[in-house]
Amino acid sequence: MSETFRPVDWIYSSNIYEINLRQYTPEGSIKAFSRELPRLRDMGIDILWFMPITPISREKRLGSLGSYYACSDYTSINPEYGTMEDFIALVKEAHTLGFRVILDIVANHTGWDHHWTREHPDYYRRNQDGQFFDPHGWADVIDLNYDNPHLREAMIDVLRFWIQTTGVDGFRCDMAMLVPLDFWKQAREVLDPIKPLFWLAESEEIAYHEVFDATYTWKFLHKMEAVWRHESPVAGLDEVLDYYDTMFPADGLRVYFTTNHDENSHSGSEFERMGMMARPFAVLCCTWNGLPLIYSGQELPNQKRLKFFDKDQIDWNGRYELHGFFRTLLQLRKRNPALRSGDPAVTLHRLHNSFDDRCFAFARRAGDDQVVVVLNLSPDELRLPISQLLLQGVFREVFSGNWLNMSTAGDLVLPGWGYAVYEKING
Repeated sequence: MSETFRPVDWIYSSNIYEINLRQYTPEGSIKAFSRELPRLRDMGIDILWFMPITPISREKRLGSLGSYYACSDYTSINPEYGTMEDFIALVKEAHTLGFRVILDIVANHTGWDHHWTREHPDYYRRNQDGQFFDPHGWADVIDLNYDNPHLREAMIDVLRFWIQTTGVDGFRCDMAMLVPLDFWKQAREVLDPIKPLFWLAESEEIAYHEVFDATYTWKFLHKMEAVWRHESPVAGLDEVLDYYDTMFPADGLRVYFTTNHDENSHSGSEFERMGMMARPFAVLCCTWNGLPLIYSGQELPNQKRLKFFDKDQIDWNGRYELHGFFRTLLQLRKRNPALRSGDPAVTLHRLHNSFDDRCFAFARRAGDDQVVVVLNLSPDELRLPISQLLLQGVFREVFSGNWLNMSTAGDLVLPGWGYAVYEKING
């Protein structure tokens, strides 16, 4: 992060919940989703990320309903979801409950019948035949032209509109690396004085931390999947995490996840891609040095691929089996300074041991506060000698409530695919 832009102070112990409005409820509307706010707040969710809520282009639409990311108007609400008044009311209610709200902004491209194609065709890039186009093989969208200063001004006006009209607290910027970095700098310089915002880039390019508060971790996601498929040893996780620590700025926040809308719809649920490792990897994403991202339905847990271009509602059954699982982890993040992200006062140490081929363990410390995480990435019971972890003091396991004296205990026993998260008891 550059000295020019600093993250908002509320981000460091936060988490993000991605909302797929279309698939969330039978109605697929803003009003219907608002009924879920108290439950999500109880689960410990801090930031609500709404996938694009703008109208969807009809020309070259994919599927029956089209892609959320092929908009026809940047400053309107998709009528399938409700009205602008509905969204304003939802943001207000969310703020009352203690949430922050960020909006998905698709700045690189629009749908083919966006009103700018008629009113400002110069806002778009052209191919060698002078036609609108997209170079990435996405048939339902066309690229905007950031060489045009008027397009830049118009896009900044779009962002300003959502801040001033609805009161959102930031933006998740779709495919941010496809938009010139200097545009994002220009936008922040204009918009930050209006309201301190959280800026999340869908990007893993290091340079984008010059502007953005947080970026993605696809490299780590794919490594977790490779470990499950036995295409990488557990040590492969360390290789990626060491790369992040070495190459990315120390105060550059990273977003860790086991699934999101793209991965679920196009590659499969986390259970398809990570199998029995999905749960311990979710623990890892919630406790490593970063911001955890949870996707709609993970608390169910949702085990199916949700169609991307058609209605395909999450099969809620009213049980929310992982509500308590995520609540435990997210509340721990809030109360324990050792899990604060991007804080130079926090140290993180891998706890290597004789089971490194199937055990991933680490400790995070901030002063007297300490959290220890142990993951069993194998189907076999793990009996890990506590002495190998070189830890002292009394700890409480946050899921079971059991106490453990690291100085006198013998073995730490975890079942296959098991996990344990220990919080040090001080005083």
